[in-house]
This record gives sequence, C-alpha cells and structure tokens, in this order.
Amino acid sequence: MKKLLLIFGLLASAIGYSQQEVKLDIADALVMRSLEFSYENYINTENSFGVSALFNLAKQDIDFRYNENTMITPFFRHYFTSEAQWNFFGEAFLGINSGKAEVEVSGNTQLQKYTDGALGVAIGTKYTSKGGLVIDVYAGLGRNLFGSESPLLVPRAGVNVGWRF
Repeated sequence: MKKLLLIFGLLASAIGYSQQEVKLDIADALVMRSLEFSYENYINTENSFGVSALFNLAKQDIDFRYNENTMITPFFRHYFTSEAQWNFFGEAFLGINSGKAEVEVSGNTQLQKYTDGALGVAIGTKYTSKGGLVIDVYAGLGRNLFGSESPLLVPRAGVNVGWRF
C-alpha cells in the first residue's frame, strides 16, 4: 500500500509541476470540417505525452472527409531538439477510432459502423514563443489492427495552435 501511495504521489507531483499545453487543430477545422482538441503534458524537456480528440462534423456522403467520425488518440512524443524555438519531434500513437465504412453485402454496398484501434507514428515540428503561444505541424500514418470492416490506414495530420501554461 505504501508503494502505491508513493507512486501516486510522484505521478501527481510530476503532472502538477510540469508544462502543459492545450491546442486546437485549425487545419482540420478549416479544411476538413472537423474539430480536434489536444492536451499535452511534458515529462521533461525531451519527452511528452498527451491525448487528442477528433470529432468529424462533415456529412458521410462528402467525398473529401476523414473516414473516422470520432477518434481518441493517446500519444507519446520525443523531441530531438529542446533548446530552440522550433523543435522537431517523433510521435508514437494509438488511435481508437469509429465511423462508417462501405462493405459489400449480397452484392449491395452498405455503410456499416465500425470501431477499431490503430497503431502508428508521426513526425513534426513545434514553435514555442516565450509568451506561451504554441504552433505545431505534424503528419503520420497508423494501421487499424482489429476490425475487418474498418479502413486499413488511419491518417494523423494537422496544424495545431494553442497555449502553454
């Protein structure tokens, strides 16, 4: 029990005193008609973890849209540079996504709901101002692992604007 309390205390203090960011993906909002919010918490100057939540607002019959209607994406980032205003990073993510995919049923094409998990990687760069403004640009790709009706690949791309506190 003492070990559990010690681990919880260390985790709570690490989260409480670290730098944190909240961001909105403006590229998705303007181009794809979807909202993606992100939260990122720094472990140290080189590593961070976070989570993104994507909500697709475009109708299903539009040609240019994400396949996913919703996607929750926990991620881990490693920053290759940490002392400059522009920092390059690599990211590993797990995207839990759901949506509707076209499937053939008795010769007819139907939309069928799916939920799947994608494992993937991304690369990007981040600008951080002294006042707290954050802009990051990233692109990556994941592969759905579990479902047979879900799309094979899941994109992860965006231009986030946010605030570090």
